Parts: sequence; C-alpha cells; structure tokens
Amino acid sequence: MRRWVRTGAALVLGAGLGAWVSRVNSFRAGEQEPQGAGGLLGRVPVIPVIPGVEASELTVSPGVLGGAAVMKYGFPSLANIKTRESYVTSYDPRTRTASWVIERLNPASLSGPSDRKSCNFKEDDRSTNADYRGSGFDRGHLAAAANHKWSQKAMQDTFYLSNVAPQNPHLNQNTWNNLEMLCRSLTKHYLNVYVCTGPLYLPRQEADGKLYVQYQVLGSNHVAVPTHFFKVLILEQLDGRGVELRSYVLPNEPIDEKVPLERFLVPIETIERAAGLQFVPNIMKRTSRLQAITAR
Repeated sequence: MRRWVRTGAALVLGAGLGAWVSRVNSFRAGEQEPQGAGGLLGRVPVIPVIPGVEASELTVSPGVLGGAAVMKYGFPSLANIKTRESYVTSYDPRTRTASWVIERLNPASLSGPSDRKSCNFKEDDRSTNADYRGSGFDRGHLAAAANHKWSQKAMQDTFYLSNVAPQNPHLNQNTWNNLEMLCRSLTKHYLNVYVCTGPLYLPRQEADGKLYVQYQVLGSNHVAVPTHFFKVLILEQLDGRGVELRSYVLPNEPIDEKVPLERFLVPIETIERAAGLQFVPNIMKRTSRLQAITAR
C-alpha cells in the first residue's frame, strides 16, 4: 500500500524565486506578514515515499555505517565527493566552499565526551584561515560541531575549512544557531534526522529592474560569500515507515530575532532550482506528481 507523508509547511512563492527573495528581505527587517495571506500555513505538498530505516539500524552507533548510512537517500550531486568521520560533502572549487554537506543526527550522535575547545579550524582544499582573518565574517559550520559529540574525531572533522563558509556573525550566532538547535531537538521525535546544508547565490533586483547575482569574495583565494544558506531536513518517522521533509533558506545577513524560523520554510524545489541540486532522488517524485492538502 502506498504511503503518503506530509512535508514541512511551504512558503508560497508568488511570482517566483525573485518574489520569494524580496519577501525574505522583508523578514530580516522584521516586517510582519499581512494577516490573511496564504503564507506558511496555507497549503503544503505531500509526497509518496519508500519505507524508511530498517529495524536493524536502530542500535547501530553513529560511525559504523559511515557514508553509506548518511547517503541513504541519495546524492544531491556527484562532483568532488568527500567522506569524513561525521558527514559527506561535495566540494565546489569555484567558490572554495562546499556545494552541500549531509550529516545524520540521532540521540547517539549528540552525546559523548567530545570537547569543542580542543578543536581547531584545519585548512584543506583551496581556502585558508588567512582568507577569513579580518573579513568581518565567521567561519560558519555547515555540519555543526555540536551535532557530533559521539567522537572527538567526528567533531574535529567538522572544523575542516571545506565544511565552513563565510557567514554573517549575527546570523551565525543567533538565527542560524537556533536552526541548528532545532535540528538537534527533532531527534527526540524522529528516528533519524538527516540534514543537508549548503550555500546559495541568489539574484537580487537592482535599480534597473533586472536581476543580478552578486557576491563578495574573501582573501587571496577568493572564498565566495553566499547570499543565503539552505538546510533540507529528512525526518525518519519513529515507526520506520516513512519520512517527512522540511527545507529552509536564510539570508546571510542579520535577521530580527523576533522572526520565527517557520518564516523561512520553502518548497524543496525552490532550493533545487537555485542550487542545481536534486534532493532525496530515490524517493522524491517530481513536482508534477505532488498533490496539495490543507495544513492542519
């Protein structure tokens, strides 16, 4: 029997990606969404899914299955794949950052003796600590260190510079941190929480009415500063029979702390188009197969 699982609430795009970017810009300024708008809780898509995790995986420790377990739902892209102790990543040599990073969270991965104070940022690929020095940007983790307390090596691996991107300090230490904490809190309600994180370079409308993609670069290696960041969450139900999806996009700028994270939920197809990626390819049906239901 085919099973249908509801995704996280989706933000109505209106006229398209440009309209959505304008809407996010108003969110970071702290403006309120008009009353009565379709908004986040209007209508959400549902997707058919294959069975979730097998029962035999329930007691497996975080590191035993390695990248095979983390990539259970497929690769968003196939270029420059690297497997670390605690995550799998695809590195983009053009931007000197990752295209995406995927990690698997559960109660076992979140507990352990690891100490962040003993971790240092490690240079790899084509970016250096000097690129960030004096830039005004944090070295923002994509796979968060606090997600991998189960192993000191796993936590240390999150400090490779290929797992960080230039991030506005206010965003990194506030709203983005809140989103990371939300991901960890969801492990109390789901069997496994798969988190895919990455940078975006989205267009902005200029005075001439045209859309342009513009971003700063840092240091001698020209590390690209993302305009936005995304997180796609794959949430395995406790009964192991299906998954739910949630996807967020946040601008790489200060966000009013009063703006709830729910305002940044978007359809997963929005991120796929913007990033040129395909998420959960072995369970996700294309947009034409999606149906809509009224949110509870």
